[in-house]
Amino acid sequence: MEAGGDTAAPAPGGAQDLEDTQDLEGTQFPSEDTGDSGVQSGPPDPGDADPEETGSKAKDEPPNCLSPLPQSEVSSSTCEHWSSATSDSSPIHGPESGSGGQGGDPSDENWRSQRKHVFVLSEAGKPIYSRYGSVEALSATMGVMTALVSFVQSAGDNIRAIYAEDHKLVFLQQGPLLLVAMSRTPQSAAQLRGELLAVHAQIVSTLTRASVARIFAHKQNYDLRRLLAGSERTLDRLLDNVERDPGALLLGAVRCVPLARPLREALGTLLRRCTAPGLALSVLAVGGRLITAAQERNVLAECRLDPADLQLLLDWVGAPAFAAGEAWAPVCLPRFNPDGFFYAYVARLDSMPVCLLLLGTHREAFHAMAACRRLVEDGMRTLGALRALGEAANFSSAQAVSAPAYSVQAVGAPGLRHFLYKPLDIPDHHRQLPQFTSPELEAPYGREEERQRLSDLYHRLHARLHSTSRPLRLIYHVAEKETLLAWVTSKFELYTCLSPLVTKAGAILVVTKLLRWVKKEEDRLFIRCPPKYSTPPATSADQAPHNGLFTGL
Repeated sequence: MEAGGDTAAPAPGGAQDLEDTQDLEGTQFPSEDTGDSGVQSGPPDPGDADPEETGSKAKDEPPNCLSPLPQSEVSSSTCEHWSSATSDSSPIHGPESGSGGQGGDPSDENWRSQRKHVFVLSEAGKPIYSRYGSVEALSATMGVMTALVSFVQSAGDNIRAIYAEDHKLVFLQQGPLLLVAMSRTPQSAAQLRGELLAVHAQIVSTLTRASVARIFAHKQNYDLRRLLAGSERTLDRLLDNVERDPGALLLGAVRCVPLARPLREALGTLLRRCTAPGLALSVLAVGGRLITAAQERNVLAECRLDPADLQLLLDWVGAPAFAAGEAWAPVCLPRFNPDGFFYAYVARLDSMPVCLLLLGTHREAFHAMAACRRLVEDGMRTLGALRALGEAANFSSAQAVSAPAYSVQAVGAPGLRHFLYKPLDIPDHHRQLPQFTSPELEAPYGREEERQRLSDLYHRLHARLHSTSRPLRLIYHVAEKETLLAWVTSKFELYTCLSPLVTKAGAILVVTKLLRWVKKEEDRLFIRCPPKYSTPPATSADQAPHNGLFTGL
């Protein structure tokens, strides 16, 4: 058991995890300049500093530059700001039930067979969310979790993790909320803690941290499910995405739609021209991937949009409920300011999966935002951008919102099956968002269990590279069905999955080709130049200070 960090946890991905890993210290690898790319590295991993984390410290919280959610709006903010055009199956506030349905008792074999469980409960032991099963059936189990936490706290310590054979129990206390992950996956405790932080951020994005604290200060055994009704599907989808595509959370970065640089810059210029009073941030996205963004000029230098906040927005607008129509709702960005909120306008453009997100500070600005949407649509038609985006993302229908952007075959490196690449070497003054790129998962990773196995391997290599007890720069791992190579330098972080027949010399050749291909395609794969600011008009002098809430993307 790990409590308060006094007892060292077993090092993730040690000899027992990577027993086939070979020492490559003397291997001749291509120069780091081969993979030179133009995107700045991301902020630290959101986990706290335990023996399995990267050792980097979390950023200081930005100043409170958004107004807190008034208490009178706590219960109503989850639904009253949707426009009449919003679908009833809204991704955050719609009347949806949790994925677990009925049942879920720990004695149930189906429930016990799941590889990972996530629970959210209050300090008083009141159930709030369970990834599988109904929270009512698990109330006794959550009561035991609360008792464990209270017992350790009574001794003046905090419980962080429990290790039992191949199972891990990871605990995370966030104000009045307790989040617990129970896993038998190869993920480290730090990685599981990062998932719990993402779940907590999703909850805060709906209610704000100040509102949650105020609710439980007033009534300790309050049932928070009343305010989160319908958000279970959103949390389920978040955890599903982490299982299927771990790149964003693992690397602390966002993925861009591969797009020709002139078209991306033209779209950025279009967003900068379409402004409205109180508009703070404009984002074009498709399938949960970023196309481009523009922000307002009058900004606070110490405030910066975190990739975790942007990824939360991208996941939100990528929900099936936004397949048509438009929506208007308050949303909190937990890393930017967990106690304040924006008003978000979300709309699909011209019956395509391209989504426009406008964040503003004015509650009554829906019609002004809708006017901006019409200007953006007209401008994209003039540019021919909608058709180009459809072709670039390979959309065959409006439902194919997660269609692949490119195939691994485009690299032209035989033996390469998949990779994750995050550039790190852009100068700090560019203040660019951390980004990564990866191709479509193709055969032999078409089945869910095979994708899950590859995700487990990536998690294991990441934990080993970033272990604080014995960090590595390079890992060559021969697994049962594939060969993997992980490499982190001052210029990039790279994870590659290769054919099991690839030799060590062949792996070096494949990596060399991959780095050269990324260098050649970096203008298309990444947003390399920081977008310029837009200048939304202020209708009066007292409105001007409320504009400009973000610094450089």
